[in-house]
Amino acid sequence: MKLSRRGLIGAMGAGAGLLQTGPSVAQTEPALKPITGDARPISPAERQSRLEKAQRLMVERGVGALLVEPGSSLEYFTGVQWRRSERTTAAVIPARGDVVIVTPFFEEPSVRETLAVPAEVRTWDEPDSPFLRLAQALHDRGASSLPLAVEGTTRFFVVDGVREAAGGLKVVAGDPVVRACRLIKSPAELALMQTANDVTIAALRYVHGQVSLGMTAKDIAAMMGKATMSLGAQAVEFSLVLLNEASAYPHGSNKPEVVREGGVILMDCGCNVYGYQSDISRSWVHGDPTARQRKVWGTVKRGQEIALETAKLGVPVGTIDDAVRRYYESEGWGPGYRLPGLSHRTGHGIGLDGHEAAYLVHGDSTPLQAGMCFSDDPGIYIPGEFGIRLEDCWHMTESGPKLFTGLAKSIEDPI
Repeated sequence: MKLSRRGLIGAMGAGAGLLQTGPSVAQTEPALKPITGDARPISPAERQSRLEKAQRLMVERGVGALLVEPGSSLEYFTGVQWRRSERTTAAVIPARGDVVIVTPFFEEPSVRETLAVPAEVRTWDEPDSPFLRLAQALHDRGASSLPLAVEGTTRFFVVDGVREAAGGLKVVAGDPVVRACRLIKSPAELALMQTANDVTIAALRYVHGQVSLGMTAKDIAAMMGKATMSLGAQAVEFSLVLLNEASAYPHGSNKPEVVREGGVILMDCGCNVYGYQSDISRSWVHGDPTARQRKVWGTVKRGQEIALETAKLGVPVGTIDDAVRRYYESEGWGPGYRLPGLSHRTGHGIGLDGHEAAYLVHGDSTPLQAGMCFSDDPGIYIPGEFGIRLEDCWHMTESGPKLFTGLAKSIEDPI
């Protein structure tokens, strides 16, 4: 579970510390050395194969092109790492022919820096309409008479502008095309995710040994961020630290808290390596846990195990959530998504985005296939007291689920 994507430094209150930072952070932990030296970015050849698959799917669906704004899908298909603003940058991925990227004139050199596939870059000046450029690209690629598929996160003003500039062409959802490409991870993607998870678990192990009485959540989050960068991550995606009662609320509280004897420490952390993400949570008690804390921790751990035991090829992914929730209800939690209990889904897909399809939530009928990647994070939350969340990521194989990191051992040895 996480809150937001890479790029900024931020923090919540003292009860819930959240640090985000990027590769410009100069501070490092001298005891830690980079472990990402063997990681390799996705090759241009693999990106080209992604484009070819998307084009085949578009032809099958009678779609002329796919419109994609900056974000993880643009990076996935073209390598371009860019940001969204009121100045439109977007790609037309035609069913036939090379990609066309439209961007402001003065942004072209920056956009080209990460472009990893053959593509034509067309620019527009400040007085011009980017939507006319995009409409012309559709015409030039023979796509203007067919429906335009739009990637799901594309902003309305971009879709509306292109539709009007192209004379009212039909717009359809692009998610069936994008999802069919991104849902199954390649060996290269899995390798990068493994490295990202290796970094995060190593950083958590280091931080776990450094936490002391009186520390704030921000103190711990900052230490986690520095350790993560020292271990070689490209960016810290998030370092969420929930102390004491704040751990009862999955994304924290603004109530001031510090590490205290007998209090719960919940950390939910992730990084990225060449764009691919990790997401790991660990919970423990500073000092001696109570019988209630120990019981809840053990129940959450068993929930993680049940999720993995339920993961079979072909089963709807939502049934994994159902199985965990049945067990929790048998232990007196819930029912359903009610508190005290598990108020969020059992897990989410992960890859270039920390949260992406498919989802381990009741009703998601996506059949489980080899190559899919998920988090496994069924927590239990008791408002006014504490919460426990344990989270590890895994990918499905032909022989069953395979964890990127081993499950937590015990409340005393949570890493």
